[in-house]
Amino acid sequence: MAKRLPTTALRLFSRRLDTAFSSSFAVGSQPLKLEPAAPTIVDLDDHWKLFASVSTSKLLRSSVNLGFVANETFVDFGMWVMDSRLMETTLVRDVILKTVKHTMFDHFCVGETTEEAGMCIRKIHKAGLRGMLSYAVEHTTNNDGCDRNLEGFIRNVEFSKSLPPSSVSFVIAKMTAICPISLLRRVSDLLRWQYKDPSFALPWKLNTLPIFTNTSPLYHTLEKPEPLTPEEEQDLELAHKRLQKLCQKCVDLNVPLTIDAEDTSLQPAIDYFTYSSAIMFNKDENAIVYGTIQAYLKDSKERLFMASKTAENLGIPMGFKLVRGAYMSKETRAASELGYDSPIHSSIEETHSCYDDCASYMLERIADGNDAVVLATHNLQSGKVAALKARNLGIQRGNPKLEFAQLYGMSEALSFGLRNAGFQVSKYLPYGPVDMVMPYLLRRAEENRGLLSTSNVDRVLMGKELKRRVKSLQFGKAGDELHEGRNRHTIAQIPQQAPRFCSYT
Repeated sequence: MAKRLPTTALRLFSRRLDTAFSSSFAVGSQPLKLEPAAPTIVDLDDHWKLFASVSTSKLLRSSVNLGFVANETFVDFGMWVMDSRLMETTLVRDVILKTVKHTMFDHFCVGETTEEAGMCIRKIHKAGLRGMLSYAVEHTTNNDGCDRNLEGFIRNVEFSKSLPPSSVSFVIAKMTAICPISLLRRVSDLLRWQYKDPSFALPWKLNTLPIFTNTSPLYHTLEKPEPLTPEEEQDLELAHKRLQKLCQKCVDLNVPLTIDAEDTSLQPAIDYFTYSSAIMFNKDENAIVYGTIQAYLKDSKERLFMASKTAENLGIPMGFKLVRGAYMSKETRAASELGYDSPIHSSIEETHSCYDDCASYMLERIADGNDAVVLATHNLQSGKVAALKARNLGIQRGNPKLEFAQLYGMSEALSFGLRNAGFQVSKYLPYGPVDMVMPYLLRRAEENRGLLSTSNVDRVLMGKELKRRVKSLQFGKAGDELHEGRNRHTIAQIPQQAPRFCSYT
């Protein structure tokens, strides 16, 4: 088991983030901000340039859908319906799923099949964006389902290579789809107990990176768990083999794999699977396996530092996707029921500050030739600050170790603004049957409660661009064709050699 990080090392971590770029960054309980006089390289004001690659019909649909998801009454009712016993009635369920398909599904997902997903990727690639391809299966309870999901993930990797070169930046997988949920919970309990009691033996445990800190939510395991049964150990071995088969396919086809995060009751086992696989497959400065850090957790900064430094000491290149997190209500409720404080920062400002500190640290790591990061953020300020820091650190355009990302259907202005500034930008693209994608859609509905300001920015800018097109008679087929012609001109104006930099929540 990895040693716990000394307090002095954590102080050095905080100082480094504080002093690395003092003109724009400050570590503390407040979010990091651009100084009033500081330049910005991400223009989010020019709606013509931002949405030059988007058709009028797409703009109109997006504006309407964002209006719906910004309405909390609508979201509350929709979540209640989708999570109610009404879904158990076949006729009602069919009506609900059809309604969802033509509203939230069409907005946040890219189709039900690989063919539909491929069409979307080709469109956004022409617009200068890339895709993180996610076959959106999760929460499996048995080995048969895990085997089927693995085949889906394998097909997803193979499919990515049939698309235009560089149009797919990552493929996404969830451990809950290839390892039974009950086993993930058992492994998490055992890992937590071993952290509390290092003498507690886990004979099945592979080499891994640090998973816990002294501030990690260990309250999920209050009593010493029983060892894995022979059947559970066999299932654990099967889960390892599934992930290793997927990783090997990604290595063979040179497609990076990002493993998504879950809530803290399951995350220790997911980190264990992710890090043990990274040790096996991340070679020669090429990070194929990426883990996910959720910055709304109080222990996230320390865990990121410990994992990255341990990987460096082992000579293993490591990649991380940095997000804010999507399980806030569930985490707070679970901690409260057990009589513990929430593992999530007590304010959104503290979460913003933690995210920006972690992003700053990872950008410095990249500038020093270490690690790789996907900065998945919908926060406009975080995007602007990270972009400016990347430029000042001299991170070159096209650097494969740096990617910005936003969810499909969200923060379009930020995506296009970062693209126009010369960064590599990806959209997270989930696809699959509507009923299979429902858990993802429920999380997006819940997450939008905290993203109303961002969606309002998109709606305002989209509205301005729609008005401009109406005034210019740029609507319908002719308008879209004219707009696409202007888009080609606009994208051609993006510098081929951006000045010393490149380029969830």
